[in-house]
Amino acid sequence: MNASANPRPIRLLLVDDQPLLRTGFRMVLGGETDLDIVAEAGDGVEAVELARRLLPDVVLMDIRMPRMDGVAATRAIVEAKLPVRVLILTTFDLDEYVVGALRAGASGFLAKDVPADDLVTAIRTVAAGEAVVAPRILKRLLDRFADALPDPDAAPPRDLRVLTEREREVLVHLARGLSNAEIAKALSVSETTVKTHVGHVLTKLGLRDRVQAVVLAYETGLVRPGS
Repeated sequence: MNASANPRPIRLLLVDDQPLLRTGFRMVLGGETDLDIVAEAGDGVEAVELARRLLPDVVLMDIRMPRMDGVAATRAIVEAKLPVRVLILTTFDLDEYVVGALRAGASGFLAKDVPADDLVTAIRTVAAGEAVVAPRILKRLLDRFADALPDPDAAPPRDLRVLTEREREVLVHLARGLSNAEIAKALSVSETTVKTHVGHVLTKLGLRDRVQAVVLAYETGLVRPGS
């Protein structure tokens, strides 16, 4: 994906309580012609104010910050129905706030030590309306919360019964961190077909994006950590 694929650069808001880290992100991202850093914030309150005023395409959001943490800030942005998507960045792989952030409507979650190229790709993916969860972090996070998940032998919740068998298969693959291309290969169908199935899953279950679909798949016991 290059700058010519976008009518305008992706507008970013950097949110982190450490100025040095914001500077680092600015240096990494500033060289990309299709990314435009429009502002920075040092806490969640400032982040919400700037998101409301500037309407960036993507907010790179830290979790642990003074005044208002990243979970509360994400929830405020999502509940305000702003055309803004949130990508969580944190130092902590097993941050107890991450599930809350995903439930609040974050469109992705990455560790701050993610390679620069992967961060840029994630930003573009989130800006395009998709969602990103680093597989390594998803696995460790869900392993940590495994005891709180439902009995896998229990009957599927009523919500999942609206899905066709193929849609359930797609949801399982989503929950395991596979991309659309990887799901297409696993099911021997086209990537366009997978995108259609994903859209149906989100619509039928009333979900905002594939990150919420992943959380639901584990919460309902459709998929278990390590499966």
